[in-house]
Amino acid sequence: MSTVARFHIEHVRLIDAEGEALAPLPAFARDPAALVPLYRAMYLTRTFDAKAIALQRTGKLGTFASALGQEAVGVGVAAAMRAEDVLLPSYREHAAQLVRGVKIEESLRYWGGDERGCDFSGPRSDFPNCVPIATQVCHAAGAAYAFKLRGEARVAVCFMGDGATSKGDFYEGMNFAAVWKAPMVLVVSNNQWAISLPRSAQSATATLAQKAIAAGIDGIQVDGNDVVAVHHIAREAIERARSGGGPTLIEALTYRLGDHTTADDASRYRDPALVQEQWALEPVARLRKHLLHLGAWSKAQEEALAHECAETVNAAVEAYLATPAPDTAAMFDYLYATLPVALQGQRASALRFAPHNGGDHDQSS
Repeated sequence: MSTVARFHIEHVRLIDAEGEALAPLPAFARDPAALVPLYRAMYLTRTFDAKAIALQRTGKLGTFASALGQEAVGVGVAAAMRAEDVLLPSYREHAAQLVRGVKIEESLRYWGGDERGCDFSGPRSDFPNCVPIATQVCHAAGAAYAFKLRGEARVAVCFMGDGATSKGDFYEGMNFAAVWKAPMVLVVSNNQWAISLPRSAQSATATLAQKAIAAGIDGIQVDGNDVVAVHHIAREAIERARSGGGPTLIEALTYRLGDHTTADDASRYRDPALVQEQWALEPVARLRKHLLHLGAWSKAQEEALAHECAETVNAAVEAYLATPAPDTAAMFDYLYATLPVALQGQRASALRFAPHNGGDHDQSS
């Protein structure tokens, strides 16, 4: 008997929970000024996140999926992307979207049930939030393959949660991209919970990164609460994909500090003591400690940033709340070239009860 293949999975952490560097940092991280934008982006994400939950609780927003505790994954990866790359998010990637240039009021419109919130004024080629689990992996594989066929130096970066790695779409999309060496990076935000199902009940594998081995691509695990490590690994993976090296699967170990969504109550299935332990590892405080150690941050800067982020978010909320309601007919008029008969009746009923329909509806229907 002989061994046909061996593999191992690396775990990367560069800054510990106390903000101390564990090894010589990558070149980009040796300049503290280069880390401040990452901190500011995580802080803005957390400010937005808290405000969105408050809006939902007061009936001004629909169901919302918080990114509390996972800010470093989105910020670290998105900051490594070029403008021409394409983001394919799941529904918890506000951090990445804000870094990419999606406006807060656009995100609020989406969560408020207004599809115009997906018509980003900034990253025009980025995909909208994907709520079905893992289907965006196939979309990403197709986009990446198109980039390759066209000879474009672009990369498709696809985000998902840990539960998505148990779905067929995940394996199919990853396998396709691997075979064709499509420029694609898969980012798994392993926040330990697929709604109420713990990671231990989702997969028998020791890591989620090792699922890349079956597809024949690189898989690596990174501390998802260490934004420096996440950014470093993402930069390497994205540039490898851009240069023809094929896909990479990044497993970012983090923790969902909030509920799955505002429709969930995690206290029903989660040990509060464990959640409290995880707060000691959260990413925003970790990078703040690191910057304070370096003398690159101060209490005055922290207070100024808090004020700035609050003003930014509040202005976006005002813009969101002032947005005129969408035309009720739009949901019917842009779905089919010719509206099926069954939907024609629904369209008429919807318009009959619409409070703001612009007068183009048929009240007699």
